[in-house]
Amino acid sequence: IRHWSNIPFITMPLSRAHGKSFAHRSELKHAKRIVVKLGSAVVTRGDECGLALGRLASIVEQVSMLQNQGREMMIVTSGAVAFGKQRLRHEILLSQSVRQALHSGQSQLKDMAIPVLEARACAAAGQSGLMALYEAMFTQYSICAAQILVTNLDFHDEQKRRNLNGTLHELLRMNIVPIINTNDAVVPPPEPNSDLQGVNVISVKDNDSLAARLAVEMKTDLLIVLSDVEGLFDSPPGSDDAKLIDIFYPGDQQSVTFGTKSRVGMGGMEAKVKAALWALQGGTSVVIANGTHPKISGHVITDIVEGKKVGTFFSEVKPAGPTVEQQAEMARAGGRTLAALQPEQRAEIIYRLADLLTDQREEILLANKKDLEEAENKGRLALPLLKRLSLSTSKLNSLAIGLRQIAASSQDSVGRVIRRTRIAKDLDLEQVTVPIGVLLVIFESRPDCLPQVSALAIASGNGLLLKGGKEAAHSNQILHHLTQEALSIHGVRDAVQLVNTREEVEDLCRLDKLIDLIIPRGSSQLVRNIQKAAKGIPVMGHSEGICHVYVDTDASVEKVTRIIRDSKCEYPAACNALETLLIHRDLLRTPLFDQIIDMLRVEQVKIHAGPKFASYLTFSPSEVKSLRTEYGDLECCIEVVDSVKEAVEHIHKYGSSHTDVIITENEKTAEFFLQHVDSACVFWNASTRFSDGYRFGLGAEVGISTSRIHARGPVGIEGLLTTKWLLRGDNHVVSDFSEHGSMKYLHESLPLPQRNAS
Repeated sequence: IRHWSNIPFITMPLSRAHGKSFAHRSELKHAKRIVVKLGSAVVTRGDECGLALGRLASIVEQVSMLQNQGREMMIVTSGAVAFGKQRLRHEILLSQSVRQALHSGQSQLKDMAIPVLEARACAAAGQSGLMALYEAMFTQYSICAAQILVTNLDFHDEQKRRNLNGTLHELLRMNIVPIINTNDAVVPPPEPNSDLQGVNVISVKDNDSLAARLAVEMKTDLLIVLSDVEGLFDSPPGSDDAKLIDIFYPGDQQSVTFGTKSRVGMGGMEAKVKAALWALQGGTSVVIANGTHPKISGHVITDIVEGKKVGTFFSEVKPAGPTVEQQAEMARAGGRTLAALQPEQRAEIIYRLADLLTDQREEILLANKKDLEEAENKGRLALPLLKRLSLSTSKLNSLAIGLRQIAASSQDSVGRVIRRTRIAKDLDLEQVTVPIGVLLVIFESRPDCLPQVSALAIASGNGLLLKGGKEAAHSNQILHHLTQEALSIHGVRDAVQLVNTREEVEDLCRLDKLIDLIIPRGSSQLVRNIQKAAKGIPVMGHSEGICHVYVDTDASVEKVTRIIRDSKCEYPAACNALETLLIHRDLLRTPLFDQIIDMLRVEQVKIHAGPKFASYLTFSPSEVKSLRTEYGDLECCIEVVDSVKEAVEHIHKYGSSHTDVIITENEKTAEFFLQHVDSACVFWNASTRFSDGYRFGLGAEVGISTSRIHARGPVGIEGLLTTKWLLRGDNHVVSDFSEHGSMKYLHESLPLPQRNAS
């Protein structure tokens, strides 16, 4: 028998054979039977007298939601002492005689000292009220709750233990939520402490140990321990270097320094860890999290059950590779080393990667074939996504050419001086380009994205975290291996990391202390989800590619059908494909209009009519549901406008600021369109498909940004750089520049150093 706190623990509980806990957070959604342990700091108010009703209501709502999903919920709660203290204090104040109150004076009454309240008396006064509160709250969700009080002695008697087990099973069978607490009114007095001012509180270790014991004996799938800290840290929370431990493994406690106990209660984190490890040994998964200030959606219990990265998850299965947090730190360290290399060395890495793409062509295509076969067998990818997933010899050759362009253009990217100013005599200021830091690029289906983005990150000296879709796992693995092989020639292998763990994208988007910029590459839904999930990290990209082509009255017949066909049909799934065709009203029922319609029919493009276009037709195509639609397929909308000005207004109202085109021979009309359309890319007599980093001569792109700050349009090396200021002085102080100082500001612009001609 091992004794933690005052409750004896039998090494393996009699009522349960050794079970198997969940290995990963993502499996927690399968938890059927769950114990939620509420620490004193969670249940009590900040003044340590009375209950935190708002917090308690939220907890009850979450438990009820999970119970109504068919799960079996149990609560181990503290709070009776705090609730009782509140009631007894009121009673003492009210029991003062009116005469004494009047005699003492109002000011003295306010300062009247409250006598020290004995913990067991507080518990006796508070237990019934606490349970009544739980019952009232659960009733709102049509759920019945039942109270069970236990003492240490109940665990000494085998018959009592069996009775407790049977009672709990019967309550769960009847869909009742058991609420369990130590019977603090009759337990032996604990060691004095000052957890609640003037009150000796029953040690929180009792409830931690009680929760673990019940969880294992009841063969519970999950134990959620809520306290007033985010989880388990590698050093005391609040210290400068403290880092939250995402996953804690048995044996790791040697590397952890425990801090002080919580605001209330006695157990502290060390007791929680001991109880958690014991429960884990008994087959119950455990998460320790903050129940006072939930950081994600405000619903910490349901977030944990959904597998979100909340608190510290205890697991017996240790992954072979580093955690994503460790990968981000490795990428940052590797990126800083990469940025310190000479430009020629960074270019050499990219040239080497380009060579590997062609030299290892057969191995790459073989891995890609596996991905394609698995995707086709599972039938989970639409045809456009399958096309994006596919690699070919020609694609690899194009990739290699693009990478060599990046290498050639990267010679003078990092550390380039873009402004020089002489502030005063011997005080010179420079603004120079520097990497952004650590980039997180999340991409779907397209394995060719990996070497492109890697080359741009290398050229700009950024650390890189890559998260690819599982449909391209084999392709991504070999391409990442080749990228690290190229990086190894200058000892910066860790600068580019591929996330292979079961990290959810939403969890990655919350690593605001490790990641400086998120770049999503994929569907508009993916981009929107990432923009919504990102917490404190800027997201570069566009959620939609609603691109327009406007056909003016002065358009060339020869150019119109070629440009429209290429914009819509060359690659309809691309974000720079035509989605809405705007036609000047005067072109309706003309041979040019008929040629456009005939070409779209031959290309099997489904036409949707805009409201104005439909009004001109007796029998029109299906009217469009929304003029803000990105079809991503052989479909487009046709709408009619009265002028170039109306075309611009339509684009501003319904477009996504991506790419918009005018077809006309009238230079004045074209210039009006080019100057007034507020999109990232605006073209005259050219296909929308030119909106691409490779076609712009950038070598490749990390994506197309419709943002109005930092980078816009196809984002190449320049878009992955920011700047810093370097000031070189000689004993300069600001006071010398005051009204009566000895120095004057010059603010002279200085010539920039010559850029590398290559």
